[in-house]
Amino acid sequence: MSRKVFFDVDPGCDDAVMLAMALGHDAVDVVGISTVCGNTTVDNTTRNAHGILELGGYDVPVARGCARPLVDDLDTAEWIHGENGIKGELPETDRETRDSHGADAIIEAAREHGDALTIAAVGPLPNLALALAKEPTLPDLVDEIYLMGGAAMTTGNVTPMAEANFHNDPAAASRVLQDAGPKMVGLDVTNRATVAPEFVASCREAGGVRATVAEWLDYRPDSGTYPTAEAPAIHDAAVVADIVDDAVLTFEEYYIAVDTSGGPSHGAVICDEHGVTDNDPNGRVAVDIDVARYRDILETGVRAYAAE
Repeated sequence: MSRKVFFDVDPGCDDAVMLAMALGHDAVDVVGISTVCGNTTVDNTTRNAHGILELGGYDVPVARGCARPLVDDLDTAEWIHGENGIKGELPETDRETRDSHGADAIIEAAREHGDALTIAAVGPLPNLALALAKEPTLPDLVDEIYLMGGAAMTTGNVTPMAEANFHNDPAAASRVLQDAGPKMVGLDVTNRATVAPEFVASCREAGGVRATVAEWLDYRPDSGTYPTAEAPAIHDAAVVADIVDDAVLTFEEYYIAVDTSGGPSHGAVICDEHGVTDNDPNGRVAVDIDVARYRDILETGVRAYAAE
């Protein structure tokens, strides 16, 4: 039986791979998408979301969300993800964006599907923070809330301490950690969420839709310094892999917060690993990943999405 999932995204190459694997996988029923600024502007992320759906031939409602962080200035990453925030050619489409704001679309999905729904927020978090402000019972309405963001017990990827999504909007991330009781999937595991180079090569050689997916899979910038392994980490895809198979990620409960001070650790996660604060755990932190299971689920979903 498939799980109903609402995605809050900022596509972005790794978001694109994640959406492709989710759309293609039989175990996931994508009931809605909201877009947010992050990897690029919200105009671009919304256009990209429609293009990803058009490329794979899927019909899912898309709602445009926040165009800037709640407090901080927007810092986009086209230098990593490509012009307009995504690599590869997306088809032109006249698909219409919903009238509802992204935050309202999240609430509407929660009220419609209730505890059958999983929310997966894999970009900066102003949409989800606003949804929680408007509907404080949101976590009780749905089954689970996943986040891709943060670095609990490892270093950051945009500053020495902070991960990109949380650093983009620390105020929103702080509100979500305070109120949502989420499953936080951060760099502790997603740095290892790479794909096999052979799979990337096979997609590129296949041409067509799979060749576009290969551009998303291998999104390393042409110049500059950026952490790399044998292939880029497809951070967001780790969330979908665990939604499909909850043996992919291992979680532990911790008290977690976000530094919003504006100092050198701005946007960093404070994880009470040793219980020194006496605060009760308020979230579950991913601490390990089964890379083989993750890769198998990703490849299964992408092959189905890109079937021609």
